[in-house]
Formats: sequence, C-alpha cells, structure tokens
Amino acid sequence: MGRHEDEDDDHAAEEEQGEERPASTVSTESLLAASVDVEEEGAHGGTQSSHRLLAYSDALLSIIATVMILPVAHTKMEDEKELDENLQLLLGTKMAVYLMTFLIVTVAWAAHIRLFQVIVRIDDTLALLNLACMMLITLLPYTFSLMATFPSHILGILLFCGCVMVIGVIQSVIVLYAFGRPFLLQDQIRASEDHSVYKRHILKVLLRVPLMCLLAGLCSFFCYQLSYVLLALVIFLPYISRGVLWCRDKLLGPVEEDPEQVMLYSFLPSEPLSKERVEAFSDGVYAIVATLLILDICEDNVPEPASLQQRFNNSLVAALGSYGPEYLAYLGSFATVGLLWFAHHSLFLQVSRATRVMGLLNTLSLAFVGGLPLAFRLTHELPRAALRDERRAVQASCVLVFGAGVFQLATWVAALQGGGRQTLRPAVRYGGPEHIFMLAKLALYPAVALAAFLLTCVLSRFSVTIFHLMEIATPLAFLLLRLMVRVALALLRRLFCPQRRQPENGEENITSRVQFNPLII
Repeated sequence: MGRHEDEDDDHAAEEEQGEERPASTVSTESLLAASVDVEEEGAHGGTQSSHRLLAYSDALLSIIATVMILPVAHTKMEDEKELDENLQLLLGTKMAVYLMTFLIVTVAWAAHIRLFQVIVRIDDTLALLNLACMMLITLLPYTFSLMATFPSHILGILLFCGCVMVIGVIQSVIVLYAFGRPFLLQDQIRASEDHSVYKRHILKVLLRVPLMCLLAGLCSFFCYQLSYVLLALVIFLPYISRGVLWCRDKLLGPVEEDPEQVMLYSFLPSEPLSKERVEAFSDGVYAIVATLLILDICEDNVPEPASLQQRFNNSLVAALGSYGPEYLAYLGSFATVGLLWFAHHSLFLQVSRATRVMGLLNTLSLAFVGGLPLAFRLTHELPRAALRDERRAVQASCVLVFGAGVFQLATWVAALQGGGRQTLRPAVRYGGPEHIFMLAKLALYPAVALAAFLLTCVLSRFSVTIFHLMEIATPLAFLLLRLMVRVALALLRRLFCPQRRQPENGEENITSRVQFNPLII
C-alpha cells in the first residue's frame, strides 16, 4: 500500500510540475542577466532570507485580526439586565462589522503572501517598509472600534479606508523598490527579459483594494450604508473581477494573458497559496483566541480584598468557589477552541497544496473562531439573568461553533474537487483509507453544535451548564471516533458484502476498504 501511495504522490508531483512549468523557455540572454544580478547582489550585500520577516508579519496579522472581537466581547452587560432588543441589535451590528473587518485584514494578509512569493529576499530598506505597513495594520482595530460603536458616523469609515489606502501605497513602494533591485526577486522573474510586464501586472492587482476603499470613503459623505457595501465587496473582489473578465470574454471575445504572469500573481481560484503561511496564520488565531479566554478569567474572577473580607469572611476558597460557572465556561470554551484547532491540524496535515478557494473558506472558519470569546462572555455572564437569555446565549455560541466547524468541512470539500489529486495526500482522497475518518472528524463539531442548538429549542430547561458539559465531553467523542468509524464500516461491510473474504493471519484487507469507501460516500 505504501508503494502505491508513493507512486500516487510522484504522479501528482509530476502533474503539479507540469502545470507550473513556464510556457516559454528562458533565453540565454536572460540567464546571463540573472548571473549579472547575482553578482550585483554580492556587490550590495546586506540581504537576507525573508523567512523571519514573514513569520513576524503572520503573527502580527493574526493578532490584529483576532483582537477585533474585543470591542464586541466587552460590550457592557449589567448583571440583572436581560438580552433585550437594543442589546441584541448592538451585538448584531458589532458582529457584522467585526466579520467584515476580519475578512478585510485577511485580504491584506493574502496580498502579503502573494507579494512575498514574488520577493524572496529582503534588505534593511524592505524590512523597514514592511514594518511601516505593519504599524498601519495595527491601527485597524482602533478604526474598527469607532466603526462598530458609531456605525453611522463617517469618521471611523474614513480612518479605516485611509489606513488601507496608505498600506496599499507602501506595498506599491515595496514592489517598485524590489523591481529596482532584481536580485531580491524570485528566480523566474529575475531571469525574465522584461521585468516591467510583471511590475505593471502586480501593481494593477495590488492597487484594487486601495482604490475600492477610496471609493468607499468618498461614498461615506453621501450614503454611509453604501460605504459598508463597498467595503464588504473588497472581500470578494477577486471573484468579482474574474466574473467581470468572464463576461468581457463572452461579449468581446477572449483576450490572451501571459501564462507566466497569471501563474505568479493572479486572482484565479486555483492559484496556489503558501501552505506554511496559511498554517502559521491559523495557528496564531487559535492561540490568541485561547489566550483571550484566560485573560477574561484573570480580569473578572479575582476577588477584591475588601469583598473577600466582607462577603466571604476572608476565605479565598469560598470566594473562588462562587466563580464556579465561570471556570466551567472557561474549560468548555477552551476545549472547543483546542479541538477545533486539532481538526484544523488534522486537515492541513493531509493537504499538499492550498488554493485561493481553500484559503477563503479557511478564513471564514477563522472568523467564526475569532468570535468565540464573545460566546464565552455571553455564556458566563447571562446565567445571572433570565433562563430565556441563557438559551439565547447558548444559541449564539452554537452558531459560532457551527460556522467554524462547517467552514473547516467546506475547506476539505473544496480540496476534494477534481479528486483532490493536486491538493490532498492519497490517504484522504476518494477511496483512501482515511477518507471516511477525516469526514467524520470534520463533521463532528458541526453536528454537536447543531444538536445543542436544537435542544435549546425543544428543552425549556436547557442551560449553559449543560452546554459547557457537552463541550467538555466532546473530546471523548474524538478519542472514540476512530473506533466508532471502524465499527460502522465493519457493520456496513457485513450488511452489503457478506461474502467478502475475511483477512487471514493478521493480514489487513486494505483493498476492500479502499474500494468500499466510495460506496458509503
């Protein structure tokens, strides 16, 4: 079986290399120019690999994207206040703005990925320009707070759009600087005869988002609602632009595009992204969300010395015991975040190449994960209010967990397109020995969240305590999942294939398992 998987991997690698091979050959003059660039690089000195800069940028971007939930999670809720319509509207508005800005930050992160797939080495000037870009990105949570608190005031919109436009200008300066020093560029562009073609194409793609934000800023003076619509369109701008090009080709006829240019810097849904950077950004979001949970405990669940003396007769054990529901909420929320990361890790362990569509679906999953601190705050503050509000808090939590889980599942489904030969390892493709198990693992959390949501509608006494106990018990389901899947497959084989020969002398009947999986799906 291992030999067949190796052959599949080799075959997939050959296909991948065939697709990525440049359409035109590199001339002798281009190679000579590349060697001159290498000599120029040695003459200048001071260049280094971009790996550490990219790791720093990914960490910072994941933090900025995630902390945008704090203005939502820290919406003031009085102890005895019900989740009335005004509070629901406020939370709904803030969550909508949070999701939009989270996705816009990830658009900037995706642009950063593509930019540094073109620029593979940096010098001090490039590092400082990137640092200036990161400084402006750190201002985005403040502009978001203004937009979320005062959605009808244009100042927050103008500040947000202004930051994005300046970020676009700095990234354009990075492109111009790098093309002025070709030894910083990746080999294929460096060996090209005409760098200006690549430079114009990259700048044209890079400046689309700043121009859209400029239009949104201008529209805010007349209709702020239209500004929010335009900012939301930024998220789907690559797919809109591809749709416009498709309509143009249908009406006016196809226009030839340079295959090398499209391969290097495009908005194609199948465009490859750096799998390592997708994993690093995702790990950052999960780690920060888990950290935000304990920060709330440290802030809200440490008794005041005066209160300890007056209410608990100076007994710290009794005082901490009063925070039991909060500790239970923390354990349940952390278990949910940790296991969602575990499912994400298991998925990308089997991904051989990430595409733009997979990146978008993964980003949507991370956006819901980023909202889990709000779910934690709702479920440990609202139990002091009415039981009806407990159920509403649980329902909001279920929606967030369901969204995080279902978009993970959708990422895997997108990877399976075309049989998954270019994106997945053989074990989890259709017919692979781990295909069913991966499906069950990724479908577990959406199923649990949906079941909990339905229980809140049926059981009038369903409380947050029951919900958190379900969260804490879910890891046991992950531990038993492989056993349950194997038992279910064995029962189905016995029902549908009763005459199949059983393996002898400990021999593993891999062939039957591989052939049987498509029947189940």
